[in-house]
Amino acid sequence: MAPRLNPHPNAHPDAGVYTNGAQIAAALDRRAAATLPQTVATVRHFAMLLETRIKANASGRPGPNAPTGDYRRSWTHAVYVSGTDVLGVVGTSKPQGRRLEYGFVGTDARGRTYAQRPYPHVGPAVVVVEPLFLEGMRQVAEGGGV
Repeated sequence: MAPRLNPHPNAHPDAGVYTNGAQIAAALDRRAAATLPQTVATVRHFAMLLETRIKANASGRPGPNAPTGDYRRSWTHAVYVSGTDVLGVVGTSKPQGRRLEYGFVGTDARGRTYAQRPYPHVGPAVVVVEPLFLEGMRQVAEGGGV
């Protein structure tokens, strides 16, 4: 049964009047079933986009130089799903990641003294990708997906 137009004066033009609770429950079930896969796909897409942007930023100034490409290749992403929770992780296993991003002033564990300036490459990538990710998640929440 197709929804009729809602006669309420403040109703959205697309809002319908439903007289069948089973229809509403079925529509909600369909939407719920589609939401988790769309969320996983969206998180995966933007984790990959963030990884790519970080790698591009780590390919020379103003980010760190990458003479061998080893550091750049070390960046990976993964998506984990547990129940209804979806987590995207982007990171590197290389120990110099934090030092390259934030710099380092002081003496290290081996007694060497440094005044290494930062070469931000993660922060600028997050600034670019974050609004795109939020828009993607807004689309999922509204039922569209990316």
